[in-house]
Amino acid sequence: MSDSSVLSRLAIDIGGTFTDVALETGTQLYTTKVLTTPFAPEQGVLAGVRVILEMAGIGPEAIGLVIHGTTLATNAIIERKGARTALITTEGFRDVLAMGTESRYDQYDLNIILPEPLVPRFLRFTVPERLDNEGRVLRPLHEDALAALIPKLQAEGVESVAIGFLHAFVNPVHERRAAEILQSVLPELPISLSSEVSPEMREFERFSTTVANAYVQPLMARYLGKLAKELAAMGVAAPLFLMHSGGGLITLETACRFPVRLVESGPAGGAIFAAHIARAARLDHVVSFDMGGTTAKICLIDHGAPQTARSFEVARVGRFQKGSGLPLRIPVIEMVEIGAGGGSIARVDALGRIAVGPESAGADPGPACYGRGGLKPTVTDANLVLGRYDPDRFAGGTLRLNTAAAERALVHGVGDRLGLSAGMAALGVVEMVDENMANAVRVHAAESGKTLTERTLIAFGGGGGVHAYRLAERLGIRRILVPPGAGVGSAIGFLRAPIAYEVVRSLYQRFAAFDIDSVNRLIAEMVEEAEAVVARAGSGLPTRQTRIAYMRYIGQGHEIPVPLPNHPLAAEDVPRLRAAYDAAYARFYNRPVPGSDVEVLSYAVALATELPPVLPASQTLSPSRPKASTTRLVRETVRGEQQEWSVYERRALHPGAELRGPAIIVEDETSILLGPGWQASIDGWGNVVLTQEGQ
Repeated sequence: MSDSSVLSRLAIDIGGTFTDVALETGTQLYTTKVLTTPFAPEQGVLAGVRVILEMAGIGPEAIGLVIHGTTLATNAIIERKGARTALITTEGFRDVLAMGTESRYDQYDLNIILPEPLVPRFLRFTVPERLDNEGRVLRPLHEDALAALIPKLQAEGVESVAIGFLHAFVNPVHERRAAEILQSVLPELPISLSSEVSPEMREFERFSTTVANAYVQPLMARYLGKLAKELAAMGVAAPLFLMHSGGGLITLETACRFPVRLVESGPAGGAIFAAHIARAARLDHVVSFDMGGTTAKICLIDHGAPQTARSFEVARVGRFQKGSGLPLRIPVIEMVEIGAGGGSIARVDALGRIAVGPESAGADPGPACYGRGGLKPTVTDANLVLGRYDPDRFAGGTLRLNTAAAERALVHGVGDRLGLSAGMAALGVVEMVDENMANAVRVHAAESGKTLTERTLIAFGGGGGVHAYRLAERLGIRRILVPPGAGVGSAIGFLRAPIAYEVVRSLYQRFAAFDIDSVNRLIAEMVEEAEAVVARAGSGLPTRQTRIAYMRYIGQGHEIPVPLPNHPLAAEDVPRLRAAYDAAYARFYNRPVPGSDVEVLSYAVALATELPPVLPASQTLSPSRPKASTTRLVRETVRGEQQEWSVYERRALHPGAELRGPAIIVEDETSILLGPGWQASIDGWGNVVLTQEGQ
């Protein structure tokens, strides 16, 4: 029984298949998984909360903080199930969303399919107005023309509006006035302004981000409002915070206003979880591997911090192909995400090859072995048939798996086409999904200019520990770490995240004519905005601030981030910044470009509360050789032969314990496979550390 006087922190992560819940009470951590309820996500959340409160033996009034991450915004964009959205833009710029950058993600595909804008052309409207690149009014906003659009919006049943005017990132006066006119007649209409959602240059990316925000805003506002009410009705009076894509926490109010920042909230929690583990274990270079029920997420983490970016794409129509999705210009933790999860569906393609994903069986009906009506073979079915899962222990015993149904699905969907038994078809499926993930990691590392062989793989998520050792072998990685609570890693990551907010603004200048006063005024405004957001949630906690300028040589198309000092710039800082840019450019491209001036396009200010302290490791390591609780017949993936593998209970393994593969370490939310040639030990934090023998 937990001490009810200690306020607890609750974290909830809604995935495509499972909803993960973690509860931290003092030094105690409780975790559970429940099936996601796609048509009413809050019901799965409430079910998980009830289960974990019972596990902890506390009432809802003991919860002091709720942190939530969800894929709802992402799914709404991918599945095109958002609000009926209109775009109002400057006269002459109606087709910016359709034209994009006029680039092709595959130069040689004559039948290339480009992503369709979220707003069709008949819902894209224009009004006369114009600002120049410095924000001066060249043509006043035609207010009568704007008012004339209101009956059209009503006639078309528009549920949300995005407003994006040319150069509004410099001066938002016309966008704000347009919003006032619309809201005077339609006060309940959600309106997203590009000058607030993404105040940066590049019209296509700015408009695309603003439209995406408007597209998901009604859905997310309804869902978050309903969830908050349901939790309150349950007796949870604690404030609700949301994990955003950049790896920090924001208030419910900010999340409802800028829901586009939640698009990668779940995966961001996983990266924060892995970064926390890396800092604790003093690992400078790791690969975060988060494999859930629908997708696998891979992130490179150096010196305890995940890679970050200012933009990414969602709903790609070309698998793994940059430029084939809708660009979103928001702060994100940079990672690669592929359709390779436990629910990913396997099939035989037109060339007679086994293909896996990206289509997923999800939670309803789910894999065939769930016994909920699913008939197509999935990765979970394959793992079950290979002997990797105990059908009575899956998801902590809350879901009994049907091995016969999994075998039938594999034979029907894969085996009959290729003349394979259920076991060999399952082997082909897991080998293919492992290679898909390994290839994605290789490409991501190459694009980042980083190597893999000296890194440690931190594996978590429901499938992370199951696939980690084969993934590591393919990548040449010789060390794997599987932390406690790995099956619900993203939810635990929410508990380790800071309250954080990032503000980005554009201000074009060249170093040859650098206006220090203008830059200092802009950054001061940005700091004030960030402090206001963090203060609403931070409760006076100490904060850390990061300032960045995005620069490029004149004539180049992409910027490089350069850190700024956390004080007002002085004249002597300008040559230092120029030198810092030259050095950063040389790190990317081997040498600077002498004689070329540098232009600064935009600035970013990130404010975050201090990271939670890393708990010390246990000083009591008692070397031991634990005995297996049982054995299980497992089909080994390299030779395809069945053999008896030892099975160990993770909760029975204490710091200092050592064991050799082949073996399976089981816990409620996941399993860890220790393949032939691998050994494992338990470190002072309770991590399972896998190493290849001879390394």
